[in-house]
Amino acid sequence: MSEATTAPAIAEKPANAALIKAILAQKVGMTRIYDAHGKSVPVTVLQAGPCPVTQVMTAEKHGYSAIQVAFGAVREKSVNKPLAGIYKKANVPVAKWLREFRTDKASSFQIGQILKVDSFAVGDYVDLFGVSKGKGFAGAMKRHNFRGGPSTHGQSDRARAPGSSGSNTYPGRVFKGKKFPGHLGVERVTIQHMEVIQVNAEKDLMLVKGAVPGSLQSLITVHGTVKRLKARVIHAPEPGKKEKAKKEASKGSAPAAAAKAKGAK
Repeated sequence: MSEATTAPAIAEKPANAALIKAILAQKVGMTRIYDAHGKSVPVTVLQAGPCPVTQVMTAEKHGYSAIQVAFGAVREKSVNKPLAGIYKKANVPVAKWLREFRTDKASSFQIGQILKVDSFAVGDYVDLFGVSKGKGFAGAMKRHNFRGGPSTHGQSDRARAPGSSGSNTYPGRVFKGKKFPGHLGVERVTIQHMEVIQVNAEKDLMLVKGAVPGSLQSLITVHGTVKRLKARVIHAPEPGKKEKAKKEASKGSAPAAAAKAKGAK
């Protein structure tokens, strides 16, 4: 018997960009593009959406207002029974990830509604959440950006050591939170205020300026930035010394010329 099953069809509904600016994405890789002035811009390519809404949480029923969305293609046999029940109830295909987005307008969404990348536009600023790459056991210099000890005065094997970790008399112990060698990476990392460079709604692609945390094919959560956008102010150049001297000379010569003209009359 074949394991392939046909996924239930989704009634595609346009996402209202005014309600929420958030989507789940997958990191594809990095490249570069050139702007109108020929300047090279490093960008990260994200496969963003489509994300069907699987549940709608309301304050009256759940105690908070949010929507639950699914993302990522996966085989049906790879999903456990509790998650399979959520997808079956929402009548959407099984997905790899389920995440929630808090919003005060959750009641305006419907189960089965699709969140797409076209809710973002070029020039928008977003916050990205991902899990950093795992780098195993790392020393204090690599893990905490320590400077290291001096490489002179007979120090042959202590250049990359973390240094003193305590004292003899007081406190006679190591303080909690002391930075030591240990496991590096596999942590939730947030990158704020990233600019959206391009949006391809046909291929569900988004290009953001700069690097994004995580390995390839990892889950990235994209949300509208929480930082206040400052308006760009273009200041006029200040006059130089020669321009100031000419301006003062013109002011001083004007009264003299007027007096000379009056005496001539």
